[in-house]
Amino acid sequence: MLAKTYQDINKETIDRWVEEGWMWGNPTSHEEYLEAKKGNWNVLLTPTVFVPHEWFGTLKGKRILGLASGGGQQMPIFHALGAECTVLDYSSKQIESEWLVAEREGYQIDVIEGDMTKKFPFPEERFDVVFHPVSNCYVEDVAFVFREAYRVLKQGGMLLSGLNNEINYMVDKEEKEIVWTMPFNPLKDEKAREYMLAERSGMQFSHTMTEQIGGQLKAGFTLVDLYEDTNGFGRLHDMNIKTYMATKSVKEPLKNHGSSGSRDPQA
Repeated sequence: MLAKTYQDINKETIDRWVEEGWMWGNPTSHEEYLEAKKGNWNVLLTPTVFVPHEWFGTLKGKRILGLASGGGQQMPIFHALGAECTVLDYSSKQIESEWLVAEREGYQIDVIEGDMTKKFPFPEERFDVVFHPVSNCYVEDVAFVFREAYRVLKQGGMLLSGLNNEINYMVDKEEKEIVWTMPFNPLKDEKAREYMLAERSGMQFSHTMTEQIGGQLKAGFTLVDLYEDTNGFGRLHDMNIKTYMATKSVKEPLKNHGSSGSRDPQA
């Protein structure tokens, strides 16, 4: 049994990683912010492949929720492009970085230190975009996250997600042999739990595409596009084995089912 919740363990783990120079914890520089204002920008949902600009359309005036997207990486770019930004992240260090960049560049942002495994602290149909870099590997129940994202999106809004497939959780540290039985769940597998604690890598969970893409579809989304990515380093990366996927899904507008019958010309 764990002495703390897995969410608290992951919060502490990510705070430590940020202090150690974690790639997802490096804030946008002043120069990058200014370049974004000129239209020169890129953002990541997965380790190495930039999100296609056409996925976004025009962001000016749009409300964006950065879901587990603290760290001052993506939201400064979106603000520079004219969006109204909100961040929900449970890492205190990532929250600090978000404030640091906003104060440095002099813009307003709503920053909430919160847990995406709980009901999101927002009303229904609040946002135009939910931007969700790869992080649901730290969540046991991903279906809940997709349902909440659907709830807080406006009709026609989109969910952009980074997803981790099962491959990283099958192999040994050297990425040479398949050693783990799926699913990888340290809350239910004592060996997996002991391994994660020894590695000081938080509590991580494998998820199938059925859970992740199927979970989006069951929440009500329509899948529009996707691409794959590698780890960015290690043997799997060197062999070009794809371990990540990014998806663009849309909350389709409600159709008007009003009467389409012919009008009485005498009316």
